[in-house]
Amino acid sequence: MPSGEYDPETVEAKWQDRWVDEDTYSYDDSAVDADTAFSIDSPPPTVSGSLHWGHAYGFTLQDFVARFNRMRGKEVFFPFGFDDNGIASERLTEDELDVRHQDYARREFQEMCREVCEQYEAEFTEKMQNLGISIDWDQTYQTISPEVQRASQLSFIELYDDGREYRQRAPAIWCPECETAISQVETEDDEQGSHFHDIEFEVVDSEEEFVISTTRPELLPACVAVFVHPDDEENQHLVGEEARIPLFGQEVPIIEDERVDLETGSGIVMCCTFGDQTDIEWYQAHNLDLRIAIDESGTLTDVAGEYEGLSSEEAREAIVSDLDDDGALLDKRAITHTVNVHERCGTGVEFLVKDQWYVELLDKTDEYLEAGREMDWYPEKMFTRYKNWIEGLQWDWSISRQRSSGIPFPVWYCDDCEHVVVAERENLPVDPLSDDPPVDTCPECDHDEFLPEDDVFDTWATSSLTPLINAGWDWDEDAEEIVIDREELYPFDVRPQGHDIISFWLFHTVVKCYEHTGEVPFDSVMINGMVLDENREKMSKSKGNVVSPDEVMSKYPVDAARYWAAGSAVGDDLPYSEKGLRAGEKLLRKLWNASKLVDSLSEDAPESFDHDDLKQIDRWLLASLDRKIEHVTEKLQNREFSKARDDLRSFFWNTFCDDYLEIAKQRVRESDDESAKYTLRTAHRRFLKLFAPILAHVTEELWREMHEETSVHRASWPEPLGLEADFEAGETAMAVVGALRKYKSDNQLSMNAPIDLVQVYGDVQDFEADISGVMHVEEMETLAEEPQIESVVTGVDLDYSLVGPEFGAQVPDIEAALEAEEYEVEDGHLHAAGVELAPEMFTIEEERKYMGDGEMLEAGDAVVIVQHEN
Repeated sequence: MPSGEYDPETVEAKWQDRWVDEDTYSYDDSAVDADTAFSIDSPPPTVSGSLHWGHAYGFTLQDFVARFNRMRGKEVFFPFGFDDNGIASERLTEDELDVRHQDYARREFQEMCREVCEQYEAEFTEKMQNLGISIDWDQTYQTISPEVQRASQLSFIELYDDGREYRQRAPAIWCPECETAISQVETEDDEQGSHFHDIEFEVVDSEEEFVISTTRPELLPACVAVFVHPDDEENQHLVGEEARIPLFGQEVPIIEDERVDLETGSGIVMCCTFGDQTDIEWYQAHNLDLRIAIDESGTLTDVAGEYEGLSSEEAREAIVSDLDDDGALLDKRAITHTVNVHERCGTGVEFLVKDQWYVELLDKTDEYLEAGREMDWYPEKMFTRYKNWIEGLQWDWSISRQRSSGIPFPVWYCDDCEHVVVAERENLPVDPLSDDPPVDTCPECDHDEFLPEDDVFDTWATSSLTPLINAGWDWDEDAEEIVIDREELYPFDVRPQGHDIISFWLFHTVVKCYEHTGEVPFDSVMINGMVLDENREKMSKSKGNVVSPDEVMSKYPVDAARYWAAGSAVGDDLPYSEKGLRAGEKLLRKLWNASKLVDSLSEDAPESFDHDDLKQIDRWLLASLDRKIEHVTEKLQNREFSKARDDLRSFFWNTFCDDYLEIAKQRVRESDDESAKYTLRTAHRRFLKLFAPILAHVTEELWREMHEETSVHRASWPEPLGLEADFEAGETAMAVVGALRKYKSDNQLSMNAPIDLVQVYGDVQDFEADISGVMHVEEMETLAEEPQIESVVTGVDLDYSLVGPEFGAQVPDIEAALEAEEYEVEDGHLHAAGVELAPEMFTIEEERKYMGDGEMLEAGDAVVIVQHEN
């Protein structure tokens, strides 16, 4: 029997340990098939530091789904991964150890990364367990582990053999800070301050000059052409001429092209290789020269002449100064514009020509869009983000990175003819920097020396395989084919993730899995929003508004945090709320105290009871709970956690605790009512099951104390009992009880104080005795006709926004007349103080008043008359 006050700190720690020790949430694949398995492709958090409150929120929502489906009879596969093979883990290691990856051999630096990441991964595990997340800890993986490296390299080889991957020397999006190529999906727009520079250019073989406006004068040494729009009549005569670049002197063609933005600057644009995506398009379309003025670290090259070796910022300042000295700088004005930056570090990206590996995307965007339509989206509106990303794609997927921490490409190149040699599938994983190629001589030219590829995969090239990794997708050497070891898991039932990585993780997973299996990787997608601070601003370290899980858990029970997490529609951002946490804490105490009372009243309740013998109010309570079970089940199936939570809480707190439990308590104590005891016990079991997915710890403690020795989280989800009841009469009766309780409170009467006479106009058939008993009514009558009730005018509310301008100084007189009740309403118009007010200028306030003896109470659709002498 639960006793004393609820001690969440002790209870929660106890069950977190026991759930792990007892393998409560382990996945049993010994007798499971596609119908009984429920698989969750949970996101592997990036190992870039400590877990934040957003991780806690996202995984808690996933846990609601896992616990609900486990109780619905599914064998739930709920793994946990650590994404520790990419730039984020590399930068973490560099920061922690104060080193640079370029100063170490790859294997040496990767070992350093492993040591740093292991510390954080142990912390991740502890925090997930402290949050009560029902992960199967035997199903964990690291994206840098040999098994995952094997899968990632196998994916590369399969796509390469299918012609879906290629290597090309081409413009690539480049981060000068991280010194690596990145994909389009890893960039974001950032509003930054800058300057427009109006620079004077000369026309070669002419004394004519024209002006170009640019935010990047440091790219002048990379200028290879000038463009004019075909509709620009004023400057059309320049087309076909050549322009001389100020300071640097190169002569470049002036060409017409419809991609020129006539609304920006002077309408004449310089093309530099490369400043942006349009420069690349012009370079390719017009077969322009290539002048690379900025290198991998964001430093100017020898093309920039005397500015060589300066950073982009330093070069910009120096070039602008020299342009001014030469008289070529006509104007400089401050602006704010959108800059494309690397989402990882916030550095403005450059476009460099590099040898990179790509996954071909642009030829199959229609198929990837259709694959997205095959999945169920929770919420549906998030499909639009997926659709918009695909429709906005401009690049194939660049998957090669110039980093040390990552999975190597299983590739060597012939030192003579550059023929590509890939590893044999059975030898994976391999590292070309330390492993030999699978051939002794080049298949193309017989040369016997090879160069290893030293790039590594983009993080997302591996993370996009998580459904296949968890399903055991691998090369079967004996069968010489790809197999999936756990076929019952694939496609996964749900992909849960944040809306911020739809274009990162979700899209790339669809691409990879669709290419490898020919089908979509998930039946459904559940997209959660972001956690905001209490002012609804995004949490960030720079703002100092980040809330850590440790900080929350030190102040509130875990179940209170889980209650808060269920408070938003899936997909919507959710502000961190101390009020929401306190509300969860109050519910825990209510559930605990109500359970103690139920246990004391129903400890010897019969295990079975003929439902035909149930008293009317007991039948009504259980039948109403049936309805609630159906509603909560539907909402949880649709991932509408907040609606399920709020509806269940309201019914438990108001209907069960405040109304029914008080009635049942009196019946048990006065007459040892078996029907009431059975109903209390039965309802309590069902409430614990319904609350279990959200309030995981307190329900486990109460379940094992009061009902069974095995976990509530392995119990079956409640099904409706199929009882019929007079719902309207029962609800009216509860409303009458509530009205009488409020009457006693307003009149400072104890709840046990007797009331002389209560008359009810409304359907409370068969519930009269229960109402009288719990509210201590001496005499109760049901009325066949409505009591004498009249609508009495209690005041007139003026709309001063209309009355003031119309009547001005007469307003005080109108108010005085209304106060003295010296007014009339005729045909909807108000007559007072000698003026007439139109209907839209006022509102009549009315109140229903009982004209007989006693006090009238409103109780829903019923009317209650109380006669009582204090």
